[in-house]
Amino acid sequence: MGVLGRALLWLQLCALTRAAYKFWVPNTDFDAATNWSQNRTPCAGAAVRFPADKMVSVLVREGHSISDMDLGRRPYFPSEAARLLPLDGEFVLASGARFSAPDASSDPDCSAGAPALFLDPDRFSWHDPSVWRSGHAARGLFSVDAERVPCRHDDVVFPSDASFRVGLGLGARTVRVRSVWALGQTFTRDEDLAAFLASRAGRLRFHGPGALSVGSEACADPSGCICGNAEVQPWICEALLQPLGGHCPPAACHDALRPEGQCCDLCGAIVLLTHGPAFDLDRYRARLLDSFLALPQYQGLQMAVSKVPRTPQSREATGVEADTEIQVVLAETGTETGGAGRLARALLADVAEHGEALGVLSATARESGAPVGDGSAAAQGGPAPRAALAGGVVAALLLLLALLAGALLLRRAGRLRWRRRDEAAPAPAGAPLGFDNPVFDVAGSAEQPPAPQADARSTSRSYFVNPLFEAEA
Repeated sequence: MGVLGRALLWLQLCALTRAAYKFWVPNTDFDAATNWSQNRTPCAGAAVRFPADKMVSVLVREGHSISDMDLGRRPYFPSEAARLLPLDGEFVLASGARFSAPDASSDPDCSAGAPALFLDPDRFSWHDPSVWRSGHAARGLFSVDAERVPCRHDDVVFPSDASFRVGLGLGARTVRVRSVWALGQTFTRDEDLAAFLASRAGRLRFHGPGALSVGSEACADPSGCICGNAEVQPWICEALLQPLGGHCPPAACHDALRPEGQCCDLCGAIVLLTHGPAFDLDRYRARLLDSFLALPQYQGLQMAVSKVPRTPQSREATGVEADTEIQVVLAETGTETGGAGRLARALLADVAEHGEALGVLSATARESGAPVGDGSAAAQGGPAPRAALAGGVVAALLLLLALLAGALLLRRAGRLRWRRRDEAAPAPAGAPLGFDNPVFDVAGSAEQPPAPQADARSTSRSYFVNPLFEAEA
């Protein structure tokens, strides 16, 4: 059985054991444009330069005509490169790959330009969510940032048809996963993995003070398992936000939400579920995808569903003592807004009706506020709240002056009477309480105005549904 066949068989076994797998994306291939300083592979007749102090394995797939190659010590011509490569690097030549000297047809402008620089191969970090791809990817689904990096129950797959280099972190922490598949081998025991990492092939592909360990069991709980990346989330967020200067981009809504495991705020809604032994995470996720997210009104939403540690605030909201809960994140990704809130309320209604059959004990929901710059009073930023407060103070002063003026008028007319509380006589039966105020003595004033309704777009709100109590109502 070939390497590809063994990989497919291994992935099938992962699926049977409910294991998730994550794929490493970047490579150190010679023919990948993203590995070069000009974002293109060296043109014919160009000079090539590699970092002087880096270990790297470089896969070469095609033929290349280069004028010279600087491997960090001194330039070498292609004919000398094979025997004069530094000891801390290697070229892996695929079938048909070759290096040749430039001929007369080479581009003179290319050979006269600056050397093509191979970018730092150590720039890829294990803890960077952007360098991983999940095997459970599906339309409409995403993972919170901490769960985009391999979790402790995951199987990790490195490309069999590409060269790569992985940084294991800045500290001496141990990264623990279920298994690692690399260079045609599957590592499920620490002894075998340690021997590989200490070998020349392992040192060329893994670096840093962090350690890599395998042997965790696959997640056997139908309700799901916690990822286990909470301790390294600061590193995850640092790696993710490094291209943005270490700062999160501003959210496009007021009262934005930050789900458990996410590095930055987002607009949408969060539904939290407490569950019983009958709950099945995969089945519930499939239900949400098929029965809700597939509907036309929710096409602009992205959803993440996973088990997370239960916060003290969540325990107080539901009164249920549990260490974990199911987090459903509904993120707004399109120009249309409000869909996440509507879907969150639909999920609460679904729990109220079918919660017992689904194994869900209770559900709460939170929703972000209005989009930034939508023109509503609640969405105005800057001095608008202070201006509204000042207007309210002025209105209160005018109302107080009006009341005082009315009181003076009533006293002059002999219509205003008051006593101390211990001298007050009981009012006759059926007599109205209080006194007439001419300032507000208008038709229909006795009727109570309706309570003001909160603007659904202007603030975040919380909801709670407990199907057990719904059934008793």
